[in-house]
Amino acid sequence: MVFDRISFHRPGRKPVQPARPALAAEFSRLEAAVAAEDSAAFEAACRDLQQAIGRAEPVELRSAGPRLAGMLAAVPPWPRAYLAVMTGACVENGADPVACSGPILAGVREALEGALRFAEAWERAAGDRELPEPEGDADPDEATELLLGGADPDAPEARDVRRAVTAWWTLHLWEMAAVAVLSHAAVRRAAAAAGTTAGLLALADRYAGAHHELKCLTYAAATLDEEPLLVLDRPSGTGYLMRMSGVVDNFQLHTLLAHVLIGGRHLAGEAPERAAVEVCRAEDLPPERRPHTTGSFNLLAPDGSWIWNEGTPSDIPVVDGVRTLVLDPPPYRRSWPAGRFIPGIPGDLVMVRVLTAGESAAALAKVSPSER
Repeated sequence: MVFDRISFHRPGRKPVQPARPALAAEFSRLEAAVAAEDSAAFEAACRDLQQAIGRAEPVELRSAGPRLAGMLAAVPPWPRAYLAVMTGACVENGADPVACSGPILAGVREALEGALRFAEAWERAAGDRELPEPEGDADPDEATELLLGGADPDAPEARDVRRAVTAWWTLHLWEMAAVAVLSHAAVRRAAAAAGTTAGLLALADRYAGAHHELKCLTYAAATLDEEPLLVLDRPSGTGYLMRMSGVVDNFQLHTLLAHVLIGGRHLAGEAPERAAVEVCRAEDLPPERRPHTTGSFNLLAPDGSWIWNEGTPSDIPVVDGVRTLVLDPPPYRRSWPAGRFIPGIPGDLVMVRVLTAGESAAALAKVSPSER
């Protein structure tokens, strides 16, 4: 069963539609098709529910999200990914992200595991042939036949092959759904406490080696909340204890650091424009309207290795129980469009306190010069 690609519904982009059917009625049709194991009825009901969700008001979507999440386990693997995207759309429009997150995070883990099995099986069966592009024109049925290698399609192992093929072709959909729930701090905290985050990041790292980086998923999963950050400015010999939440990437962190330290008159330099700061916090602007900002520092780990702007704050090492970042003057001028890599995650960096001169000197005595 193959559906058209489903896009997240976003407020403000709804086309003019005829009067919508009751969302509850569409749910009932879908649930009846699942119970009857009627694939044709299921496909029709799924398409109609997708359209109904696209036309629904946020108040309706708030209750639809958990209901959809509760259905995922009973749905076959291929259409399950599309229902997960619909669930994510509901979360983006106000459905409880915690109530929806369990089945979605379990589903993206299963898809990652299946995609890795697919990549391994493809290497054995296809040799040097490139892996098929899931969002391209590659045919999953042809891939299934290749991996089966003439084996009985009704054999038990054939079911595992089909699941791996499904996982490979639908992983990008699971990533969309997972990012929708991981955009909420409550979900990230629960997932980190349960060990879910670490498992997803390990699988995503393996998948990146097999195919490509799942950057949205990995950045969302690695986002830190209420995280202490010790910042040591080497040129001035000063130190600052800060707290960051929802800062997804180091471009965003760099801009917020310049705002807090230079804009707050703790350090000399050129502070970023207010608009650049706000788009790093919570304001949502399209890429073409994002103001450019200029780097004020070179970010270093205490051992002198560089912390790249292209990375995430989770790259900053923990030293004596706190993430510790060293600032040096920038070795060259660099600018970028300010903003958040994942617009749905609001971020902030706040000053907790300024270290005393003695505290700063003691902390800086433990760090190494830049390795470059």
